[in-house]
Amino acid sequence: MSGEYARVAVLSDIHGVLPALEAVLAEPDVAAADRVVLTGDITAGPHSAEVLDLLRAQGGRVLWVGGNADRELVEYRRGARTDIPDPIGPYAADALRPEQVDFLEGLPNTLTLTVRGLGEVLFCHATPRDDEEVVLVDSRPARWTEVFEDLPDAVRTVVCGHTHMPYVRLAHGRLVVNPGSVGMPYGRVGAHWCLLGPGVELRVTPYDIPAAVARLVAECGYPGIADWADTYLHARVTDTEALEVFGRRDGRADGRGEGQGDGQEPSGI
Repeated sequence: MSGEYARVAVLSDIHGVLPALEAVLAEPDVAAADRVVLTGDITAGPHSAEVLDLLRAQGGRVLWVGGNADRELVEYRRGARTDIPDPIGPYAADALRPEQVDFLEGLPNTLTLTVRGLGEVLFCHATPRDDEEVVLVDSRPARWTEVFEDLPDAVRTVVCGHTHMPYVRLAHGRLVVNPGSVGMPYGRVGAHWCLLGPGVELRVTPYDIPAAVARLVAECGYPGIADWADTYLHARVTDTEALEVFGRRDGRADGRGEGQGDGQEPSGI
């Protein structure tokens, strides 16, 4: 995509939480941004169809990247899989209209934009090469060498999501940004996102969590919605717990390997 953008808002891991998305879209800096980039896991949650409708109504200012959870919903609806690691996944998949499934199926895995002050920025869900492998704020340098192996030298900033925890770090001279999660944050309540250009600003938007939980319980037919909403909107999974689980999957030399899935472990991660 040609042209340089002065300000880009990045929203990741919305997970179908409509009240959180509405709060972020109401932010003046999001409304004023040149573009809003979504870095995947947009729909897998209580309001999958409604979140898609709201985002698509924003028109061409919203740019899309798919995540593993979006892919899993499509695969489920297409009959390519019979279950989804996240228990709310089948409900979210069934709530999508056929044309919404088609739309999700066509989402790209990566997107590159030129952002003022940052140069070429690559947006992805998990890593530039895979939509579900894990990198963390404390991943070792050799891990970043692996995931950046095929990345053009011109790309000096990589924006990813997937692990629901915000951070900014350098890895082999590249700036790595994770905006955190809009809808399912680990470690701290609120709807997390970031603003790019000319630097990087990690943001969190507060919203009425008890009211949002009550709304999800009233509007979502998923049988476990009360527990789901209480766990994720209140960020009851701590960052320490999440790092412990995800750390088993980032390839670090502990003999446990990476594994698969989206971190939906029995502990709720």
